[in-house]
Amino acid sequence: MKAALLYEQHGKEDKVKCLLCPHHCILGDNQVGICKVRQNIKGELFSLNYDRVAATHNDPIEKKPLYHFLPGSTSFSIATMGCNLQCTFCQNHSLSRVEDSGCLYGEAIAPAQLVKSALRDHCQSISYTYTEPTIFFELMLETARLAKDSGIKNVMVTNGYMSSQALDMIAPYMDAANVDLKAFTENFYKKYCSARLAPVLDTIKAMKQKGIWVEVTTLLIPGLNSDREELKQLISFILSVDKTIPWHVSRFYPQYKLTNIPPTDPGTIFAILETAKEMGLQYLYAGNISSGQWENTHCPQCNTPLIERHGYFTRVLDLSNGKCGSCGHPIAGVWE
Repeated sequence: MKAALLYEQHGKEDKVKCLLCPHHCILGDNQVGICKVRQNIKGELFSLNYDRVAATHNDPIEKKPLYHFLPGSTSFSIATMGCNLQCTFCQNHSLSRVEDSGCLYGEAIAPAQLVKSALRDHCQSISYTYTEPTIFFELMLETARLAKDSGIKNVMVTNGYMSSQALDMIAPYMDAANVDLKAFTENFYKKYCSARLAPVLDTIKAMKQKGIWVEVTTLLIPGLNSDREELKQLISFILSVDKTIPWHVSRFYPQYKLTNIPPTDPGTIFAILETAKEMGLQYLYAGNISSGQWENTHCPQCNTPLIERHGYFTRVLDLSNGKCGSCGHPIAGVWE
């Protein structure tokens, strides 16, 4: 266990209020939060998963997915068990779903050792990923600080459901984030994720304002978040933040509790990407599917192919110092 950050005393009888995410769980003695990995013990909040690293792997940065951040590089990826959302369509539920806080598994790996492993494997970044990094906040923060001091960049792959206090604390050490914007209605977030939409939108805007490189992913689920007008509202929101934010639209496959819904028709994904292009988003990608033109990066000014991708194989074609090699147009991203 590790003494938790971001909580306050709440009334009497040793109750505490967790301030890590918008759930703001109020916990009596021995109670755990919605995430099942933060527990009140005699009026103090503890992180139960701090020393329980459940997954480590060297991944291509494109797997996060981040397409405008150090393309072709390797990211040392880590996770503990747990999540603060309860998505019925979770693509990684065996790791993210914690039913009993007494059944957390993982290996005790200190932040310094994680950074050492990233350096050993010549990784240019450390990604806090696979589950929801907000709920292993203490481990992420300590590791990110050490990584920054060692010249390694930090990446969050997140549902964006974090408090402004948490973001303020982690932002100085975070270089990039892919935020999962699951839908654009409060009803979807409430019914299928047991959460709210508004805090996720606030996180995306705040990350951009704080200078974190942001890309957004939406898993398109037939009949649940695929309404054209809703998606146009989602696109309009991204445009209102920054038209250069890359948007990844991923194909849904039946998972967890949504096994009765078929995979997304590729044509639906391509059509909404065309709509987003017409509306003004500059960098658009299809995920979980082989898609030809929607895998590659083109200059929004002259349409020259700049980065070619086949799965996780990446080849930079005509990008020089962050600009199109043909017309000189600046290409948004982190290139070195």
